[in-house]
Amino acid sequence: MNLEAFLQALPKAELHCHLLGTVRRATFEDLARRASAPLGEQEIAAFYTRGEKPVGVLRVLRALDAWLLRTPDDLHRIAYEYLQDAAAHNVRYAEFFWNPTGTVQVSGIAYGAAQAALVRAIEDAQADLGIVGRLIPAIDREASPRDALEMVEWMIAHRHPYVPGIGIDYREVDRPPELFVDAYAAARKAGLRTTAHAGEFGMPWNNVETALELLKVDRIDHGYTVVDNPQFAQRCADRGIIFTVVPTNSYYLRMLAPQRWALDHPIRRMPGLGLKIHPNTDDPALHHVTPTGAWFMMLRDFGFTIDDLRGFMLNGLEGAWIDVGTAREWTAQWCSTFDALRGQLKLTEGASA
Repeated sequence: MNLEAFLQALPKAELHCHLLGTVRRATFEDLARRASAPLGEQEIAAFYTRGEKPVGVLRVLRALDAWLLRTPDDLHRIAYEYLQDAAAHNVRYAEFFWNPTGTVQVSGIAYGAAQAALVRAIEDAQADLGIVGRLIPAIDREASPRDALEMVEWMIAHRHPYVPGIGIDYREVDRPPELFVDAYAAARKAGLRTTAHAGEFGMPWNNVETALELLKVDRIDHGYTVVDNPQFAQRCADRGIIFTVVPTNSYYLRMLAPQRWALDHPIRRMPGLGLKIHPNTDDPALHHVTPTGAWFMMLRDFGFTIDDLRGFMLNGLEGAWIDVGTAREWTAQWCSTFDALRGQLKLTEGASA
């Protein structure tokens, strides 16, 4: 077994992936034709072009809401295709983000109908492919705090066990976590789990602290600037906070010189501060990455070891919004699989720890 086959075969959890960032280019083109969207081949190609200094991911997500998603079946299609693509890389459990505010206000699909279609995709994918999926409605932080609270109210009115909690995403600059304290309080009161994008766009470590202390989130998405305050990082480590990191994060690819990118990226420093990290794809179709590729980057680019990957796998299970019994069962199964695969890798390639 070579290294790529080993990494693809590893059992994986995906805890940080945005549904609209998974849309296959062929599906995008098909939806654009059907909607008679004002998009030519060059415009569509531009959405899927990722240069050395990548930009424009949020523009693609907005375009999908504005022009292409028109029916619940559209949502079912893209969610099923995402789970299908993830399952091909042995992602066994996937929590994926969806922004209901855009779907309701821009695409014109009611929350209840949209959630039902996405849940149906989760059920279909589990029946067909064996992958377990869960949906995380995410606050659009570029919208208003009232919109955020309304989204939580929709979730409570349409409560479903496959929709265990909320997140928050989109542009962090000028939209700090404290704006959305009421929505998070309502979610916690209703028994929903919580996570938040913080410290993503080079925003100060204080945003991570606010998400943990004021919003009281269960885990952090990105969180890179936590490394700027080792004392706070130690507090996060002591609490066992899981950070869902993204090797292909656009901000650091833009801001760091190519020859220094992997050396200076905060991901490289986080485990040394005692932080629990777990690698994810974020927007796989737009970042040109697969789950296997994200895990490979942890080895190739950031210098982690096979033993480290085993720890990252366990961090994912610890951070997943699953019950204790399932976590215990999967931990035993996944560790057994990991160790068996590693044995094959060592026999054939002499891969070091």
